[in-house]
Amino acid sequence: TQVARGPQRGLVIRVLVAAMVLKTKLTEALGIKHPVIQGGMHYVGYAELAAAVSNAGGLGIITALTVAQPPMGKEALRDEIRKCKKLTDKPFGVNITLLPVGVPPDYPGIIQVVVEEGVKIVETAGRNPEQVIKALKQHGIFVIHKCVAVRHAQTAARMGADFISMDGFDCGGHPGEEDVGNWVLLAQAAQELKVPFVASGGSATGAQLAAALALGAEGLNMGTRFMATKEAPIHDKIKEAIVQAKITDTTHIFRFLNNTERVYKNAMAATVRKIEAEKPGDFGAIAKYVSGENYRKSFQETGDTQSSVWSCGQSIGLIKDVPSCQELLDRVVGEAEDIIRNRLQSKL
Repeated sequence: TQVARGPQRGLVIRVLVAAMVLKTKLTEALGIKHPVIQGGMHYVGYAELAAAVSNAGGLGIITALTVAQPPMGKEALRDEIRKCKKLTDKPFGVNITLLPVGVPPDYPGIIQVVVEEGVKIVETAGRNPEQVIKALKQHGIFVIHKCVAVRHAQTAARMGADFISMDGFDCGGHPGEEDVGNWVLLAQAAQELKVPFVASGGSATGAQLAAALALGAEGLNMGTRFMATKEAPIHDKIKEAIVQAKITDTTHIFRFLNNTERVYKNAMAATVRKIEAEKPGDFGAIAKYVSGENYRKSFQETGDTQSSVWSCGQSIGLIKDVPSCQELLDRVVGEAEDIIRNRLQSKL
């Protein structure tokens, strides 16, 4: 069946999706319908979004470090997991990111809650995940480790990671220091990895899902694209900024700290970059400008797109609307299936 190219396109895609399921190692391992993960995102990955993605057939993920903060700490994560269980009976996961911060989060407490609440899937990310991965694997938890280099993926696999999320330089958040985009990174992963992987970073469309599968990936991890959905628990003004953005509307901070972060190109990011150029490596000079509390207020209270630095990927320029998670996943998978069945077949 061809997808219509006229006004009825959306309707025909929905009909196709209803009759089609992309079967990959990811969907089989996790028991999900679609090979799409909603990656962990600071001040976005709450139960409402995770449950909406899981109910739509993907894998929703709660961001532990966003939730498990003082004064409740790990117990706030427990509450969020229980809330998610009430909102969906589908698989969902928890993200645990290991970052170089002054006061380390309560990682043992976070792991304890994940185990006690029966969470079966964890996305890990960041530096030196060995202790976290081993602790999770002792309890039979399925671990998807997100990393930005194939050699890091190989190390994570030796530690026990079941799946890898290969995160290209196009991604929001922390893309590493090697500046390798997904076009090359995914091809390298297919050549060298012995564990399955998904494509992460800069992804927002069904064409990219089809391309990722062609490059050897077993699915797609999307972050920024899920920020611009109806269920994303962030201010509408942030969503509007994403829809209006161009692919050039991101920039990098923390390069002088060897902890590069891709963020929205706004007034605060420009201030931080200026100070970093004048005082390279001096985190104290920028600390008040990059506060997580500023980030939280922008997303959860004011909707001010300019007063904080906030993560987003280059896919920001591919996002043109704010659909529901169900509408988004139907569209992405429908477009991928159309390309695989029709466009690619027609080239043979």
